[in-house]
Amino acid sequence: MSTDEGVRAWLRRQGAEEIAHPGGNLYAHLCRVSERLALLGCDSDVQAAGLTHAAYGTDGFDLALLDPADRAVLRDLIGADAEELVYLYGACDRRRSWRELARTGQVFDRFTDQVRTPNTAQLRSLVDLSIVNELDVIEQDPAVATRHGAYFRELFASWAPLAGEQVIRDAQRVLRRD
Repeated sequence: MSTDEGVRAWLRRQGAEEIAHPGGNLYAHLCRVSERLALLGCDSDVQAAGLTHAAYGTDGFDLALLDPADRAVLRDLIGADAEELVYLYGACDRRRSWRELARTGQVFDRFTDQVRTPNTAQLRSLVDLSIVNELDVIEQDPAVATRHGAYFRELFASWAPLAGEQVIRDAQRVLRRD
């Protein structure tokens, strides 16, 4: 069994197929995010993080598949670098982090209430994963674009210096004004 197949089996055992999410269920969303990250040229650690990005819950999706105290379980499944990205993504307090992220490079950890300063590569991976996640939600639920499109256009434009070029182009395509 490949690592990807093993992770997908683990997600199913954790009940990800039974959890409602725009576009069907959480499992389908996680798979789409990982596959899109691959298509946009992100490395295998970012793809693995995309496949498991909601493991600890997120600031926008509070249901967790795994307690953050059990990080070793996910680390053993996807590797240390990918797991660190999943933790950073899940821990990110979006209200306190996102708007100033490009300027400060700081992430407020909602689990510990501490500030984290990821390195340049981690920051790019976090931004790419965050953008791709939101793009999938927007495509699955167009009402999100209607309500929040201007916010995401502005936010993603501010993140452009941090993000992968293909990711930003994809965001511009999805969020274009008609």
